[in-house]
Amino acid sequence: MSSGGISPRQQIPIDPGYQAPLAQAVREATGLPTMAVGRITEAQQAEAIVTEGRADLVVLARALLWNPHWPRHAAAALGAQVKAPPQYWRSEPRDARGVFANAVIGQR
Repeated sequence: MSSGGISPRQQIPIDPGYQAPLAQAVREATGLPTMAVGRITEAQQAEAIVTEGRADLVVLARALLWNPHWPRHAAAALGAQVKAPPQYWRSEPRDARGVFANAVIGQR
């Protein structure tokens, strides 16, 4: 099974998360862990794929090329935290306070 578009005869609907159903089918048929790719761009979309058991892992490509800080933005959107080096702590936006785990900002 391939959804890589390597044949001109393939008719692949390029909808958001379009390859997640393939990952789910392989997972259900084999019991093997799978990863989903294919136009996964939103944090909630990635979270749903994993929590609903459609795949064990979500892999991003173009979304990370466009926005290398996607994981931090996703953590903020989902109310989670990420570790960041101290030099990033002061860059935490007000609307995402607390996204950097263990960040301490104080006066010298």
